[in-house]
Amino acid sequence: SMGSERTEMRKRQMSTTQDTPGAAQAQLSTGNRGSNACCFCWCCCCSCSCLTVRNQDEERARTTSHELQAEGIPNCEESPAPTLEEVNAWAQSFDKLMLTPAGRNAFREFLRTEFSEENMLFWMACEELKQESNKSVIEEKARLIYEDYISILSPKEVSLDSRVREVINRNMLEPSQHTFDDAQLQIYTLMHRDSYPRFMNSAIYKDLLRSLSEKPIEA
Repeated sequence: SMGSERTEMRKRQMSTTQDTPGAAQAQLSTGNRGSNACCFCWCCCCSCSCLTVRNQDEERARTTSHELQAEGIPNCEESPAPTLEEVNAWAQSFDKLMLTPAGRNAFREFLRTEFSEENMLFWMACEELKQESNKSVIEEKARLIYEDYISILSPKEVSLDSRVREVINRNMLEPSQHTFDDAQLQIYTLMHRDSYPRFMNSAIYKDLLRSLSEKPIEA
């Protein structure tokens, strides 16, 4: 009886000894997989690479935004999504298009495709200048507008006739909120007569109109 018990104990010890290396090896293998998840796990690898790319894109976007602000280029105006009624109203007159931020944003997107976005940017800068009352701020903003949109050295120079340029040069001796009124009107008229008809026939406008027309009416 005692002999059989010793034999049984030896078998158990041998069994335990044989199992231990296998368990240790399995644990080591599992540990290796865990430490190199990106090498063996498609999901983890995809996630890691996506996070890296996303972080790079966000950093690039922040840099671009900072550069635009430094150059004095305003970002698109914040506005709610336009309704079908509003988009239809844009076709009635250029004035109705320019009255709403959503209309100006859509028209500005179109101007960008024609490389004439500076016309809208100049018009918006003039509108912003009219809201100022502080003399030093007015002078600084007028100087920036002149450098950005009037100077022949600027890549964003708008197209103005010589008469309007002479008026601006006189007004710049003592800048005010209305220094660029004549120029702003001339650019507004140019956009109205030249760009607005093409915008109404553009894919940008038609696609927006179609998407709103096909949207189901909420009860």
